[in-house]
Amino acid sequence: MKNPSSAKREQGMTLPETLMAVLLLATFCGSIFELNAVCLQYIDASKESVAALQSVHDRCEVLRNLAFPDLTTTNYVQSLLATPANGSDFCKKATEVVKISAYPTANGVTQFTRTPDGAVTNDSTATDLGSSLVQVDVSTAWNMLGGRARSEQTTTIISNGTKK
Repeated sequence: MKNPSSAKREQGMTLPETLMAVLLLATFCGSIFELNAVCLQYIDASKESVAALQSVHDRCEVLRNLAFPDLTTTNYVQSLLATPANGSDFCKKATEVVKISAYPTANGVTQFTRTPDGAVTNDSTATDLGSSLVQVDVSTAWNMLGGRARSEQTTTIISNGTKK
C-alpha cells in the first residue's frame, strides 16, 4: 500500500499564475489595438493633408486657366467658386479662401470664402486689380485629429498674356 504523502505531486499552473498570464496577454493585446487605432488616425490625417494639397492645386490651376478679364471680374470668380475645387469628400469639410490682388503693389484685395456647405461670400473687393499682373493666394483650412486646425496655401502670379 502506498503512502499518500509520498505520492508525487502533479505539475501544473495554479490559478494565480493563470490569472497573471491572462492579465499580461490582455494588456499586450489592448496596447496593440490602441497603437493600431492611433496609426489609423495618422493615416487619415495624412490623407487629408494630401487631399488639401490637391484641392489647393486644382483651384489654382482653374484660376490660372481663366482669361485675365474673367479673373479680375468679381462676379465671375464668385460664381466659379460655387463648385468645389474637385469632387473629393475632403472639399465638403474644408473652408477655401481665394485672395486676388494687384501685383507688385496691391490696391486692395478681392477675397472670397467658400464654406463647407458650398456658400461663397465676397469678403472684400479691391479698388483696382490692374491690367497686367495679379497675385492669387489660394488656401484651404480644416480641422483634423482632436480638432486641431490645419491649412494649406499656395501663391501664384498670373499675367495678362496671350495663351498659346
